[in-house]
Amino acid sequence: MVFCVLLVALSLHLEAQINFSGLLDSTVSLNAGAGDAKAFSFGIEEYANIRMQARLRERGRFEGAVNFIAAAGDYTLAARQLAEIPGMAQTSFIGGDNFIAGIELERLHFRLNFEETDFDGGLMRLPFGYGQVWGSSDFINPPNPLKPDARPRAVLAAALTWYPLDELKFIGFAAAPRDPFSQGEGMLTGLSMDKHWEGSRLAASLQTLYSFETPQDGSNRGIIHRAGLSLKADVEVGLVIDALYTYNHQAGTGHEGLSLSAGFDYSFFDGDLVVLTEYLYNGSASSTAAGYGGSFSNEHYLYTGFTWRFNDFTNAGLALIWGLTDVSFTPIISLNHDIFQGATLMFTGHIPLDRDVFTGSGRRGELGPLPPGFDIGSYFYCTIKLRLRF
Repeated sequence: MVFCVLLVALSLHLEAQINFSGLLDSTVSLNAGAGDAKAFSFGIEEYANIRMQARLRERGRFEGAVNFIAAAGDYTLAARQLAEIPGMAQTSFIGGDNFIAGIELERLHFRLNFEETDFDGGLMRLPFGYGQVWGSSDFINPPNPLKPDARPRAVLAAALTWYPLDELKFIGFAAAPRDPFSQGEGMLTGLSMDKHWEGSRLAASLQTLYSFETPQDGSNRGIIHRAGLSLKADVEVGLVIDALYTYNHQAGTGHEGLSLSAGFDYSFFDGDLVVLTEYLYNGSASSTAAGYGGSFSNEHYLYTGFTWRFNDFTNAGLALIWGLTDVSFTPIISLNHDIFQGATLMFTGHIPLDRDVFTGSGRRGELGPLPPGFDIGSYFYCTIKLRLRF
């Protein structure tokens, strides 16, 4: 209520119209459980992302977004597990007779425009890197634990962007510590540069990145330096390299601080078939590693995806995520159909596999139905989703 009143007051004060847009996802899931999970279970979720924007005269704009979630079944189990994770208790749900509900402020920031400079501040995203799958350089904005396939969570930050040339920009940025109760420890600052080239035979982009994170009291994470390089080029084949090295001064990080991905995409049959392949080296103390902002435990991964466009309204996809280190993999099947403009019906199915599934050897893999260290898992998981955009 208070947030809505503030929006109305802002609109009246600025004599500007707030434009609303967003999406509504209605999802039903089915899960075939592994380990201690139920043999079969289902979940129901309503998720809406409402976005708003208003011009600030001729020199800027305001942007905000709110997530609304109502869930039952398997989705409530995920929320309960999330609440038990240290540092996640501040995200709360309200229980109803047959559902739980949550509201989350997703974005709340402004941008001021000058001749060659922009200034952004507030609850916003600071994206880095050109990688399409793994996001080695995109270390600041974590996936949303409430909704992993939603937009990454924002952070309280500020950024100053300078455009000395049309195809060159520099960004200086600062973000608040990960611990919201910190009084300065873990402050992050940095600088990035983006350069683009556009020619008749070659289109390329280069990004460099450096950040400095201050020590955190009571932890073994001393001064943290991060240096990144991301490159993409379109030369018949779309090529991409994305790398970020994280150095912990306290721990004296070595090669385990490197996260490196490289891949390509190419289209066949006049664009009806698109192939995307991307490899990831995941150092144990890197940006993509579990416990350091990522979610991966092994070193080597490979993603291969195929998307076939039947027509302007329907496409199907087949993707395979390989855990090369422990020989585990997850095929992902998807089918999307536009019912009408702004309405899409989406099906996605996951089939986790590893050596134990085929041999019964007990050699479980990270991407298999029952990852090592877990008591519950999934042999098959699928969702049917109706997405409405407005």
